[in-house]
Amino acid sequence: MNPASDIAFTPAVKALQVERGSRSSYAKMEERGGFRTAISDDLAEFLGEVDTAYLATVNSAGQPYAQHRGGPKGFIRMIGPQTLAFADYTGNRQYITTGNLAESDKAFLFLMDYANRRRIKIWGRARVVADDTALIEQLMPHDYRARPEQAIVFEVEAWDINCPQHIPQKFDAADVSQTVDALEGRIAKLEAENAELRARLEGNV
Repeated sequence: MNPASDIAFTPAVKALQVERGSRSSYAKMEERGGFRTAISDDLAEFLGEVDTAYLATVNSAGQPYAQHRGGPKGFIRMIGPQTLAFADYTGNRQYITTGNLAESDKAFLFLMDYANRRRIKIWGRARVVADDTALIEQLMPHDYRARPEQAIVFEVEAWDINCPQHIPQKFDAADVSQTVDALEGRIAKLEAENAELRARLEGNV
C-alpha cells in the first residue's frame, strides 16, 4: 500500500528530493505510513481555535484557485473520524469554488496559526451540500451574523504539520485587546494601591 504522503510526494517530487538530498528522511517517514490520515485529538483541538482558513480547488482545465474562509473560532467542525465541514456563507456570488468542486472534488485546506507559528496542510476531497437544512443549521456558528448558503463537507485523505521556520509570529487583535485590557486593569489597581500607601506615609510625617 502506498503511504499517505504520496498524495503530495509524486514521482516528480521524489525525484527532486533525491536530487537535492532530502529523500532519505522522507523515505523513513513513508515507512511509518507517511502523513496522518485520521483526525487526531490534537488536530481537533487546533480546529477549535481556527477562525480563518484557505480552501484550494482546481477546475477541469487544471487551473487552481484558493479562497479564504472564515468565521468564529471553531467554525470548521469535525463530523466524522475523517470528515470536516463548515457552513458556507453568502459572499460575492462568483461561485468559483462551488463550480470547481462540481468539476473536481480534489481540495486542500491550508491553516495558519501565527501566534504559535504552526501551519497545517490538509489534503482531501470536498463536496458542496446545499439541500441539507439540518446539516447547515448544525454547522452555523451560534449568533454569527452571516447567511449560510450551503455547506462544504471535506473528507480528509492526509494531513501534515510544517516546521515553524520562517513563520512570523503574529497575534489576533481580539486576543491582544483582551491581554491589554487585563494589564491596564492591573496597572490601575496597582496605581490605586500605590496612591493609598503614599497617602498613609504622608499622613504619618
